[in-house]
Amino acid sequence: MSTFVQQLPALIGVVIGALGSYLASTRGDHARFRREQAARWEERRLAAYTTYARSLKKSVTLAYRIAAHLGNDPHPHPLAPEEAAPQLADAADARDPAGEALLMLGSPEVVEKAREWVVVVMEMEAFLRDRTHSPETWSTMLMRQRSARDGYYAAVRRDLTLPPGHSADWQLVPPQPS
Repeated sequence: MSTFVQQLPALIGVVIGALGSYLASTRGDHARFRREQAARWEERRLAAYTTYARSLKKSVTLAYRIAAHLGNDPHPHPLAPEEAAPQLADAADARDPAGEALLMLGSPEVVEKAREWVVVVMEMEAFLRDRTHSPETWSTMLMRQRSARDGYYAAVRRDLTLPPGHSADWQLVPPQPS
């Protein structure tokens, strides 16, 4: 009995050490799992945000081309509304599933900014369906669309904790030296 009592502290130490090792390992595995899961959801959110932006941008690009045909925009590749109709329908159809993914995965702020952007795009489409000729009104709509797009991208960057991005206000013609 005396040898057992002498070895009891060592035996207790081994049991405590094994239990501590198990708990530390389990805790580390849980932390790694949570990090990996968060990274997977972040990738899915980025994919949903990107898909939605692409679907809207397709509608915007078609709108530029139709506006050029109607004399509202200087786009170099005008497109008649009749020719654009099937492409516009496809773009609108692509927006719906992209919007659903955005609703499921997006933060409330990003979803709200997406709504603001699509509302402006839909106003642009209505303007073109009416075959309105007003370059000034079109220019104002373009500024609103760009501002809404910038708001969407800024919200996406905040949600994904990305650094601020470019404004996308590109000057196609380099400034002339004075």
